[in-house]
Amino acid sequence: MQSIPDVCEVALVRGAAAGAEPDLLLEVPHGATRAADFDGLRAELRGDYPAELREFFFVNTDVGAPEVARRVAERVVARDPERSALVIRCLLPRTFVDCNRVIDSASQARTSAPGELTAGLHAWVKDPEDRRLLLARYAAYRALVEEACAQVCGGGGRAVMVHSYAPRSIDVPVDERIVASLREAYAPGRLERWPLRAPVDLIVDTPEGERLAEEELVARLQRGFGAAGFEAVVNGAYSLHPATLAGVLARRYPGRTLCLEYRRDLLVGEFRPFVEMEVDEELVDRAAGPLAGEL
Repeated sequence: MQSIPDVCEVALVRGAAAGAEPDLLLEVPHGATRAADFDGLRAELRGDYPAELREFFFVNTDVGAPEVARRVAERVVARDPERSALVIRCLLPRTFVDCNRVIDSASQARTSAPGELTAGLHAWVKDPEDRRLLLARYAAYRALVEEACAQVCGGGGRAVMVHSYAPRSIDVPVDERIVASLREAYAPGRLERWPLRAPVDLIVDTPEGERLAEEELVARLQRGFGAAGFEAVVNGAYSLHPATLAGVLARRYPGRTLCLEYRRDLLVGEFRPFVEMEVDEELVDRAAGPLAGEL
């Protein structure tokens, strides 16, 4: 399994004595976290887009998640050199197309209401050629992830979907005024009104409350994260929505997948919305420890 240019990076992290196929997959569907990821794709697109869209990208992408995924893989194979892990980092900014959504050729670009699951294609994607390019790259990413899940989970291994979320739960419409709305929400005196999210959120149930992850693993993770100083809640901010790829894969491989969010300010030196943030490797290593220990 190989990287796909402009779509995803694939890394096989092998233990020193590994001989078998990987039994662990770490997928980062919002792994486009660098300014270069946004700028490179934006330069390929032909349509007109909101002037401040780049700032929305920095607010809304999963900073620190790719580094956590890689560190977890490294820790797992260091502990057991006969194992290997596959790490897939998506390179498509969710600002344009969200690779953790179920999208097909009939999917329409749209706005999202406050608190609603955000769209796979945002309303500002209006140019037909841009739409075709984004859907083609999304399809390539999804096909590769589904193949990897079939290989790992179908062989008795586990897939973990790694995300990071902003410190506070800010619900505003995702439309062409998104940056103005977010600037208002982040203004001093207003930001503190939004609920503070948990350090770790284990996303393991459907909206109806059906548990799709392994019950024992969820319990162990809550204990392990707690012992390391991270409160880990279950479905605190999100659930395994059927319109997400994580939800589809969890349903397809019950008990073999896990989806989780880390709070972003716990992975960076300084949380600063609207600009590129620098990941702190020591914080990443600390956050990766409890997850790696249980995998």
